[in-house]
Amino acid sequence: MLGVSALAEPSFAQGRGPDNGHGFRYTADLAPVPTNHVTGSGNVSLELHGDRATVTLTASGLVDSVHAMHVHIDGQGRCPTAAEAGTHHGNTAISTVDGHPAYGMIGTSLTTSGDTSPSSALAIDRFPTGSSYTYSRTIKLSGMANDSLRDGTAVVVVHGVDYNGNGTYDFDSLGASQPDPSLPLEATAPALCGVLTAR
Repeated sequence: MLGVSALAEPSFAQGRGPDNGHGFRYTADLAPVPTNHVTGSGNVSLELHGDRATVTLTASGLVDSVHAMHVHIDGQGRCPTAAEAGTHHGNTAISTVDGHPAYGMIGTSLTTSGDTSPSSALAIDRFPTGSSYTYSRTIKLSGMANDSLRDGTAVVVVHGVDYNGNGTYDFDSLGASQPDPSLPLEATAPALCGVLTAR
């Protein structure tokens, strides 16, 4: 639980390699989002067969808590830079709103069970928990998420940072989350980010 003090077949030129009967494969290395005091890392692989995607994601070096994860779509197809950070509770960090122009809106929620739509963006009881974890699930992608994969604008974001290094999500350093003010901004801020590219 949350410790607060408690996302017609295109050609290769359109961003996909040949199917060859094995589906389309996309991968991304997940790097720390700048300014957010993250030292973790990870990687993600997405095997697409029609509208079904098998997503495998590993992450490590994160705060030992729940981590919302999403395939973001319809943005600029990149991860945010330090120049896009805002001031939150007197500190410089990148919030979900700050990162939105770069990675776009939520196309798919990478939940561990149940719904995977944007409606489950903050379903904190259905996302992986821990400082290190491996996630694997076959899910259905929306048409928009498929389009973003084709266009090269699908971005995977793992959320949840420990900005002040006290081992939990709290309101002290960054204040309240913009999507849900009942949660600390630490809980929803982007931690790891990577652009899905065809392999």
